[in-house]
Amino acid sequence: MSTTTTKERPPAKEAAPRKVTSLGDRIFAGLTLGASLIILLALASVFVFLFVKGAPGFTQAAEVYAPRSDNFVGYVAPLLGGTLIASVIALIVAVPLAWGIALVISHYAPRWIAVPVAYLIDLLAAVPSVVFGLWGVIVLAPQMVPVFTFLNDYFSWLPIFDGDVSRSGRTILTAGVVLAIMILPIITAITREVFSRTPRLNQEAALALGATRWEMMRLTVFPYGRSGMVSATMLGLGRALGETMAVAMVLSLGGFNLDLLGPGNSSIAANIASKYKERSDELLSVLIATGLVLFLLTFIVNFAARWIVGRSERKMAR
Repeated sequence: MSTTTTKERPPAKEAAPRKVTSLGDRIFAGLTLGASLIILLALASVFVFLFVKGAPGFTQAAEVYAPRSDNFVGYVAPLLGGTLIASVIALIVAVPLAWGIALVISHYAPRWIAVPVAYLIDLLAAVPSVVFGLWGVIVLAPQMVPVFTFLNDYFSWLPIFDGDVSRSGRTILTAGVVLAIMILPIITAITREVFSRTPRLNQEAALALGATRWEMMRLTVFPYGRSGMVSATMLGLGRALGETMAVAMVLSLGGFNLDLLGPGNSSIAANIASKYKERSDELLSVLIATGLVLFLLTFIVNFAARWIVGRSERKMAR
């Protein structure tokens, strides 16, 4: 009886990554690396400038912070609160509207309607912020006074609608509506692209299994575009946090309060724009220090957005 032996084959070696040998590939790789380093260098330079020039602003004399406060924390806290309130109002108004418009353009409206509407929404991004500010002061603010009166009459049991109603309409709520219109094109454009890239096979499979059109959207389009929807929202929030002229023109500078219908409140960016011309060296350092706070706030918001998007993508990959 004969036995045969077979030699085991050695395990196949993993293919080494292909090295970039083409001159064009090397040039392109170098350009992309250089561009990314330039962006990081610019971001670091802005932070260093704000930190170095704004460091004295944290410990100025009490009269520099007057009449808002006698220290930096008391000076920047109302401005930070106004910034957050205006941005949150803008998101509450703009995000549902932007998602709805994006969904209509990508899946519901016929092409002869969807294309002009998409162009019209995109054109809003090209309108300068000063135009939005003028429109907010001259047109929107007076039209908001009856709305404020209605909210005060029927919803005054809420602290945000309690108090005296501004007769000029120049309140933090009006500023939030103006910001909502300004960030609407950004959120709509990104969300529309995400919705339109949902795999067609997934949508057709859901419809073939008996899902209604809305159920198909809920089960295929929204899960696929969740990370893009979050990214679009956070980009809009970043624009709202840093907006200057429109908020400065709509709001009359004042202290922080939770009443959305009364005068007062301001934002960090609007305060810098309004106080920059009348600055002294001491006040300039305070303004730069508040700019550093806004820079860090924007960085934290974008970092949180990136974490949320990455977490969503990891869940989708499971």
